[in-house]
This record gives sequence, structure tokens and C-alpha cells, in this order.
Amino acid sequence: MTVFAYHSSNHDEAVYLQQAAMLLDGQLALYPGDLADAFHPWFFIEDGDRLYPKYSPVPAAMYAVAMAVVGEPRVTLAVVAAVNAFLVYRLGSMAADRRVGLVAAVVFAAAPLSLVTTAVFLPYAPTAALNLLFVVSYLYGVRDGSLRWAGVAGIAIGFAFFARPYTAVSVAAPFVLHALVTTLRAIDRDTLAALRSRSETLPNVVRRNLLTGTFGILFVGVTLAYNARMTGSPLVFPYEAFAPLDGPGFGRRRILGHSIEYTPELAVRANGYVIEYFLTRWMTAGGIGSAAALGGLAIAARRWIDRASDAGFRRTASGLLAGTLVTIPLANLAFWGNYNVLATMSDPTDGLISQFGPIYYFDALVPLSVFAALGAVVGWRRLSGRLANLAAARWSDRRGSDRAGQAARVLAVGLLVLGVVLAGTVTASIASAPLERNAAHADKYEAAYEPIEAAEFENDLVFVPTPYGEWQNHPFQYLRNDPGFDGPVVYALDRDPVADFAVIDAYPDREYRRFTYQGEWTPDPDRHVIPKLESLDVRRGGSLAATTTVGVPDRVSRARVRLSSETAGSEYVGYAVSDPEGSLTVDWRLTPEGVVLSGAGPNASDPDPIPIGEDAETVVLTVTLVQPDGGTLTYRQEATVRPAAAATAEGGTADGDAASGEDAVEVIWPPKRSVCPLVRECGTEGTYIPDEPDAHLDGVAFETTVTADE
Repeated sequence: MTVFAYHSSNHDEAVYLQQAAMLLDGQLALYPGDLADAFHPWFFIEDGDRLYPKYSPVPAAMYAVAMAVVGEPRVTLAVVAAVNAFLVYRLGSMAADRRVGLVAAVVFAAAPLSLVTTAVFLPYAPTAALNLLFVVSYLYGVRDGSLRWAGVAGIAIGFAFFARPYTAVSVAAPFVLHALVTTLRAIDRDTLAALRSRSETLPNVVRRNLLTGTFGILFVGVTLAYNARMTGSPLVFPYEAFAPLDGPGFGRRRILGHSIEYTPELAVRANGYVIEYFLTRWMTAGGIGSAAALGGLAIAARRWIDRASDAGFRRTASGLLAGTLVTIPLANLAFWGNYNVLATMSDPTDGLISQFGPIYYFDALVPLSVFAALGAVVGWRRLSGRLANLAAARWSDRRGSDRAGQAARVLAVGLLVLGVVLAGTVTASIASAPLERNAAHADKYEAAYEPIEAAEFENDLVFVPTPYGEWQNHPFQYLRNDPGFDGPVVYALDRDPVADFAVIDAYPDREYRRFTYQGEWTPDPDRHVIPKLESLDVRRGGSLAATTTVGVPDRVSRARVRLSSETAGSEYVGYAVSDPEGSLTVDWRLTPEGVVLSGAGPNASDPDPIPIGEDAETVVLTVTLVQPDGGTLTYRQEATVRPAAAATAEGGTADGDAASGEDAVEVIWPPKRSVCPLVRECGTEGTYIPDEPDAHLDGVAFETTVTADE
């Protein structure tokens, strides 16, 4: 299967894909009305009657293009990967030569960081493409004096700023400095005097830089306008509205329930580990590729010093590229995200960095790839030249010299092939580890979504669990709603009784289902759950008679039956059963006034009801089986019920009749059922899975029915 068939464990992917679908519908926000809490996607901000994402729409718009053209957003991933590799080739060609550019493109594309990042719906690779387009276009403008390329550079960095402002600034900083210096140098006193007299036009370099700056600032304005539209203030970005202390800076940093005191010392330590893991685990050929990059940087530095050794433009291109190796780490020091990707600083196999790499350093892969290519190409040229010189010096006659030269070339090619094989082997080895980790998560999601994939949705409403809090797409990002919440299937969070009935009331004509599982959902990919997708119905009547039958395993000496409601609080009714065998049946009844357990209380023939409130609530029935040694097994069912006026009881009841002329009661059926060894309540750990014999102890069975009283 595809490693990311159900997306990765980074749930930001769902944010961008949801946003892409919204853009195709012409929406910048979702409008769920009163059901915002039931439909609240991960990393969306609730603002009145709308929900909007914390992220910029630029990466999502890139995914939306592929969705609109071919119906598959993964096409954008392939296009972005190809564009990045091509632009790295052009950049390497400008900084050195075409051979260096070709090798740089291969180094970039083969890096584990590139392989993983360009395979998921995250913003880093698309934004890098915009930054790369800016860098290449700016350098074209410098080399050719082209106003057209200068304009492209401004548009590209403007889009990049709109997509990820902080990243765009960190990449553009050396080029902005270069533009300022060259502009100031071009404007001297004589030029200013000529301009005043209108005898001369602006120098080309000034016009180019002004054009680039104008387009760039224009998109800064677009960004601020978007901020004003979404947050109400041009200076408040959506991510800041979501978590005001999540941005760059030191001091207290916080997002949701996670916060730390982010100090410069902690920043240096965290980024040190991130850079170490980048150079040794996420760069092509690991430490070998990083060493080649260091060598290439030394070669470029020597050319900067020895100005006669190379063309001035190539010195400029390589110098500006090297500048990003300073500005990108400096910018990352002030961003606590690099601390967050490290679950354990000293363990590169833990946390987000173990699966996705140093994602905030993705743009630094570009200069590293170019300098690694420069080091490799120049190193091979020097090695082959040295071998040829040694051969020529050893053989004095022409015939022997030709043979020696040929042997030296063969040896050089052999060493080249050996080096490529070695680099490829090391790269494959270090890339396999994160791919295997992501594949383990893919296996977990595949197992969890099995009943979803097997179902055919036409007009369905599916309640989904909330293991990480009341967020949609976190962790089940594969289960996304259409922007209008009107697709063939609508997913709603399974929350409290009032909220669940509110969703049902809003979708009265849908088929209802509940997606749940047995087990505990954790980030551990090896801890799978057993999923279940069960059909639901709203049963309604003046009085509903319910029957619950449970299996009784061997060695059970007695049983306790209890019935309670939220309104009754700690009060309950119940009775005991001695020596149950085979199975145990419990009869109970729901009425608008309360719930009744047959055979309970002092008046067993006509027991008093346990009251329920005027709004929806949970009624709990437990059957606890007790062994002679004190061990217990509890069958627990939680029914969502509410009183309803007969005038609203328009649907049919369980047996086809409708309550009329009197108050009615409604219940979502079947109830949530769980089987709990040793404890009375065990959450999803004990979810009853009827079709999985191995999911429960021998003898366990749990059936429940409801009918309307005549």
C-alpha cells in the first residue's frame, strides 16, 4: 500500500485539504451555524457562526488546482517535487555550471527530507518552490538585467510571504540586502543630479530592484488584507488568533495545552540537535553528503577570495546562496517549533522529526544540495585530473602514455560509480527508517478505516470518536466533510447527548451511523484498535420497552443489575441475581418521566422510575457478573435519551407506530455497549465488537432490543 494512503500522523494535512476544498467552493471559511462544535476541524478558529483555518490559503490553493483539473491533489505533490528539482538544477547551473546543477538536482530530490516532505500535504515543499522561483528569478535578473525576471521574483516572494511569512523573510534576507547595497551603489550624486534634470533614467539595477520590491510589497498588502478579512485586524495573522503565543520569539510559548519557557539557551540546544539530525540523517548520503557540502562551500569561499578565478556573477550567486545558510538557522533559533519536533532531544528516532525530518529547515536543503554537488563535481574533476597526471608522469612514450591515460580515466569512472553506489546505499539506508515509521502509521490507519472503506455512503451521518479532544480530523483526518456539510456522508463529533440530538435534528432525513473502536487510540503506531461502524436509529414512542441480554461465562456466582440517569445523579435502582447460568436477561422501560427497571426496588411489580431531565441525557444500565474469588465482568450500555412532545414525534417507532396524543420519549439505538473486566467503566477499551470473537472473553455476548409499548 501507499505509505501515505490515509495521510500521515501529522494532522495538519487535513487542514490544507479541507481548505483546498473550501477554495474550490469559493469559501475562505466554513459556516456550520449552531453546529460549529460538532464540525470543528483541527486547527480551525471558531468565530461566531464561522470556522476558518489558522494557515494561509496559498499551499491549499496549489492543491486545489490539481483537485479542480484532475480530481487528485497528489498531482500537485508530484508537480512541486519536479519544479523544485528543476529550479535547483537552474540554481546550481548559475552558481557553478550545468554539471553541478544536474548533480544538485539529484542530491536535492534524493534527500530523505525531500522524499518525505514532498509526499505529504504540508506547506514546506510548495513554499520552497515559491522561494526557489524567487531566488532563480532574482539571479536571472542580476545576470541578464531583465526587468521581466525581476517582476517574477517579486511575485514569487510575495506569494511565498503570503504562504509562510517567516520562512520567506529568512530566505529572502540575503537577497534583500544585496538589492539594497546594489541600489545604493548605483545611485550616486551625479545620478541624482541627472535624475532631477531628467536627462537620465533610473539605472537598470535600481529599476529591477524597485520592480521586485513593488510586487513583493503588493503581496504583503494582500496578506494583510487577508488577515483583516479573517481576524479583523491586518496585523493579526490567523495562526496568532488561534494561539497568540505560538509565533516566533522567546519567553513563554504556548499552543493549546502545551507551553514552555523558550529561552535562547534552549533554542540553541534544540536547533543544535535538529541541525545535527539534518546533516546526518536527512541529507542525501547523510554525513557523506554533508561533508561534500562543506567541501563545496570551501571551494566557493576560495573563489570569492580569488576574484580572478571565476566569473563575478557566479561569485554573487554562490555567495547569496551561502547567505541563506546563515539566515535560515538564525530565523529558526527564534521559533520554538524546532523544539516541538523533538520528542526527546537526544533521540532522533522519536517525535515528529523521526517521521518528517527537520521540516522547518527544508529550505536549507537547497544550498546544501548545490554546495554538495559543487564539492562532488570539483572533487571528481580534481581526482580524475590527478590520476591522469600521475599516469602521464609514469609513462614517457606516447603509446604508454595513452594507455595509462585511458586506464586513469577508467579508474576515475570506476571510483565515480563506486561513490555513487556508496551514496545511494547510505541514502537508501537512512531513508528507509522514516518511511518504515510512516508505513507503520499507515497500517494502523488502514486497519481503523476498514469498516469505513467497506461502507457505501449515499445520504449518511456518521458520528466519530474524539480521542484527542473535540476536533474533527484529529486524528481521523481521512474523514473530512464537504465545505457545505451536505456531501453523501457528513461526519459529526460524537459528543454529549444534547449535542448529538442537535446534529440529528439538523439532518432528519439521513441514515445514522456510529464509528467507534475497541482499544485506546494513541500516537503509538503499534497499538491498533478494532473498529466498528454500526447503524443507528432514533426510536420514539410514548413508552419504550427495552430488553438487554448478556452472556454469562463459566464460574459466575452472582450478578448485580443497576440502572441510573444523569438527572438522578448518584442514585440508582437495581437488584441482584444468584447463580446466573448461560445468559441473563434484563427488562427495562423508557418513559417521558424516567426509566424503569423491572423487578427493582421494594415494589418490584410496579417499580418507581429513575427520573430524566427535560433535555437529552445518558441512561446507564450495567450488569456486573461476580466470580467466587471477587473477579468481575461488567456489561455497560449507555443510552442517549430525551423526552419529546408528541407533536414533534413525526417519525416511526421501533415497531412502526408513532406516539400521539401524549408525551413521548426518544432514544438513539443501539446504545453504546462495552464489556469491562474488573471495573464498572472502561471507555473504548471495552467497546463491544459483536463480529470479532477474539475481541472478548469466551462466553461474552451482548444483545439489546427496544420496542414501543402497545
